[in-house]
Amino acid sequence: MTPQELLETLKEQESAIQFTSFDSTLAYKIGSFVVEHALKNNLPIALDISVGNRCLFHFSANEATLDNEMWIMRKVKSVKRFQHSSYFLGRRLALEGKTMSERYMISEQEYAFHGGCFPIILKGTGAIGTMTISGLAQEDDHQLVVDALTKFLR
Repeated sequence: MTPQELLETLKEQESAIQFTSFDSTLAYKIGSFVVEHALKNNLPIALDISVGNRCLFHFSANEATLDNEMWIMRKVKSVKRFQHSSYFLGRRLALEGKTMSERYMISEQEYAFHGGCFPIILKGTGAIGTMTISGLAQEDDHQLVVDALTKFLR
């Protein structure tokens, strides 16, 4: 897949993964599904599901570190500001051949354009929150989020 084709795929995911409703019960179901998968496969991840500034679900595997929590904070900040998945943001920047600082005048200490954070989008409303995973390769973080959200799409 070319970089441009990947960007199109990532945009399509954002258009397709939109909920009619999202609440703490659904966040718990999605989070529990990911935790079960992580424990079964010994994945060293941290996971966060938030709506607005309210954390609905959080998990940190024994093998996860404080760095994973910091990655989550930076990825979430990126998705909240730019309203696209963190993987899309990073791949678009790479395609442009620019850094965050050059393109947006922002710092890599505050933002992270690496895969793993996806906007929780309500149909007809827009982004209301985020689901974020840190601990794997960025494309794997992203795919695990997409797979989990897709499984519980309603």
